[in-house]
Amino acid sequence: MQIFDSHTHLNDTPFVGQETAYIEHARQLGVTKMAIVGSNAQLNQGALALAHRFSNLYAIIGWHPEDVLTYSAKEEEKLAAQLQQPKVVALGEIGLDYHWDQEHHQQQQNLFRKQIELAQAYHLPISVHTRDAMADTYEILKAAHVERYGGIMHSFNGSTEWLRKFLDLGMMISFSGVVSFKNAPLVHQAARAMPIDRLLVETDAPYLTPTPYRGKQNEPGYTRYVVEAIAKLRHTSVTEIADQTYQNTIQFFKVQA
Repeated sequence: MQIFDSHTHLNDTPFVGQETAYIEHARQLGVTKMAIVGSNAQLNQGALALAHRFSNLYAIIGWHPEDVLTYSAKEEEKLAAQLQQPKVVALGEIGLDYHWDQEHHQQQQNLFRKQIELAQAYHLPISVHTRDAMADTYEILKAAHVERYGGIMHSFNGSTEWLRKFLDLGMMISFSGVVSFKNAPLVHQAARAMPIDRLLVETDAPYLTPTPYRGKQNEPGYTRYVVEAIAKLRHTSVTEIADQTYQNTIQFFKVQA
């Protein structure tokens, strides 16, 4: 059994200097591959460095909506060059986040559109972050014809109605530790309704730690518990969910098994 963490931040501060130990612990739990996700200049560089250092790690680089005010033409030029490096499998995480930011919705939307165009220029899929912005996210993806190169709804937390809408756009759907929380009935329903060939798993570490370690720092190895939670919800085996999501991720990112 092998598991692929499709979205983790091993490049983030809590892991610095201890990456090898976390990768080894993940391997012990069956997590053999990871996509390391950036969100600004510093974290993009960290994702690339880890992907080049470890054969089983890949990079997703882009500009998070919360960092919209630090994006510039110079940063876009740098990002475009980085997207051409080996082991970059997607552009992300990008999208809309209205939870804290009430003032820059238009700037976020403009940045989102720009980065989708950039991804399409390099024939790359995207990894999408959406928080309190589901409708606007959907409309932008639909207008951009995201199905051309595909995308992932990262850490999906919407209803089955939204699930179907994003599936109709050709999106892959990734579930994080939220799927293991008792107080997440909408996510449980979505996980049960998912077509298994479009299903991915992730940790979003160091955030969103799954049960049984909720409240502690998350880590890539805990993708194992996301897989277990989905298997329980779908009344199937852990091996089936692990194997199918591993193959889905390999095929989506176009990397070697």
